[in-house]
Amino acid sequence: QVQLVESGGGMVQAGGSLRLSCAASGRTFSTSAMAWFRQSPGKEREFVAGVNYNGGGAGYADSVKGRFTISRDNAKNTVPLQMNSLKPEDTAVYYCAASRASFSGRSVAGYAYWGQGTQVTVSS
Repeated sequence: QVQLVESGGGMVQAGGSLRLSCAASGRTFSTSAMAWFRQSPGKEREFVAGVNYNGGGAGYADSVKGRFTISRDNAKNTVPLQMNSLKPEDTAVYYCAASRASFSGRSVAGYAYWGQGTQVTVSS
């Protein structure tokens, strides 16, 4: 079992930066693949970035590649998402997710545990 709490959301102008953080608790965090997803009104939840249990294998959606960076600190049980050069189309609720597997993919179905989400709003 893994419990997840996101923080760091807010409102920023286009071109600005935000740093989201996911605080995890539970015995299996260090063996779980982690990811960030986002969802905007009327759209399906979509993969943003993910990382394997050991911090390797970071993957990104094409829409955020080169602008967002995911990492993890297994000593502190955190998964930060650094977001730079933000665009209005990045506006969404951002969710942290944990898989039961050590390596996971980009599908919502691959993640068993979810945080409550944090709102990111980018104004033009």
